[in-house]
Amino acid sequence: MDNITIKEIPAEEIKTYKAFFSKALTDDEDNFRLSPDDDNDAPFPTRGAADSFTIGVYVNETLAGVASFEREGNTREKLRHKGLLFRMYILPDYRGKGLAKKLISDIVHRAMQLGNIEQINLTVIANNIKAIKLYEQFGFRTFSSEERAIKWKGKYFTENRLALKLSSGNVKSEPLNPALFVTPWIIT
Repeated sequence: MDNITIKEIPAEEIKTYKAFFSKALTDDEDNFRLSPDDDNDAPFPTRGAADSFTIGVYVNETLAGVASFEREGNTREKLRHKGLLFRMYILPDYRGKGLAKKLISDIVHRAMQLGNIEQINLTVIANNIKAIKLYEQFGFRTFSSEERAIKWKGKYFTENRLALKLSSGNVKSEPLNPALFVTPWIIT
């Protein structure tokens, strides 16, 4: 891969983000909670939320993937120790090249720098085995499944919830694999 950069996508670039994510919702509609119509009038995913960000991975200055993060309990003290990784997508032409790993690594790194994030949660469609295996490489573990969580075009989809425990107070968790968090690419 040529020049790879990861950088935050500001809310001002909503048109670029929306065009990208609209394609994701159309091309991979079974892997998202949102339908293309749901997203039409939706605001930028992390606009105005404290301790949140949306990042993009660019290959030769072309947006190839996105992911968003937000502190789950932004205004709720009892939930502020958790974050949520959501709306992650890599264009099909760029899959299998390590870009998703770079996005996840960057999200985790940035989340840890926010302070007091002990756990990152995410949801994934249960039959998206490649995504689940990728998340598991980082230490994410399934903690619940909801059958028939999504109904789209007459089909039901089971949704899994996964968590990565960064630190867990007095509960022991598996150590993170530091090899996955080396960042040899350009981060801005």
